[in-house]
Amino acid sequence: MRMRFKPYAGPELAACPFHMNDATQYRGRWRETFARPAQPLHLELGCGKGGFLAELASRHPEVNYIGVDITDKVLVLAKRNIERVYAQKGLSIDNVKTLAHDIERIPTLLSAADRVERIYINFCNPWNKKANHKKHRLTHTRQLMLYRPFLAENAELWFKCDDEDLFCDTLRYLPEAGFAVIWQTRDLHADEPAWNIRTEHERMFTEMGIPTKALIARITALQNAPAGASGLTAAGAQADPAAADVQKTGMAAADAKTDAAAAGAKTDAAAAAPDEVRAVFSDGARGF
Repeated sequence: MRMRFKPYAGPELAACPFHMNDATQYRGRWRETFARPAQPLHLELGCGKGGFLAELASRHPEVNYIGVDITDKVLVLAKRNIERVYAQKGLSIDNVKTLAHDIERIPTLLSAADRVERIYINFCNPWNKKANHKKHRLTHTRQLMLYRPFLAENAELWFKCDDEDLFCDTLRYLPEAGFAVIWQTRDLHADEPAWNIRTEHERMFTEMGIPTKALIARITALQNAPAGASGLTAAGAQADPAAADVQKTGMAAADAKTDAAAAGAKTDAAAAAPDEVRAVFSDGARGF
């Protein structure tokens, strides 16, 4: 079932000092919105209920964080989780922002001036049911190309998922978009790093016996841009949000080859089981 409409969400978020309404107005000057603008800027895409973001940001006051999701229904829960965790630790909420935005339109939100040093993507929708839906994955080549313009030099992408098919495909998408995988595991908890913060989905899938896959990738020079995507690699390509949308649309040509290959992809048993669980979280915001 879908998450129910929450009539209180809009007004509650509008009154929240760390939730950014009309977020696109801050494009190119996100650092200025924080109490300590010189700090590194990290981004969680699909922050969902904010459990991961609240714990991460409260552990690292030396870093500024932005959490993005598409709907107020989950962001109001993220707000409450952030408030609860910070209150428990006796901290001021001055290094984290939340906002509602369509991640497929992220060029309208961030620019090269924002210099994001790290992206977190946790348990995003794998879009496995139809081959031509895979281009909506947050780690798909065309989506990764949209992140490149606002990433700082040597920026990293930290990714976790339960889905073997999504993980394997992501390992292919990353080099296509000029990212080098510098660390990976197909069982994060077998030798769990001290830095790992288990998300709600991570705990749920672990209880089901499904291992968490994880990787860290670093942005590199783009050698061969996908067809229709070359404009996104230039430093000035993202100056105009409207142009960014045109560029994103042009990346449909780059999708054709990927979708054709995916159409006959194998079905993995480990990936099949979570699909039943995902029906409960059909909003698409799984990163919490």
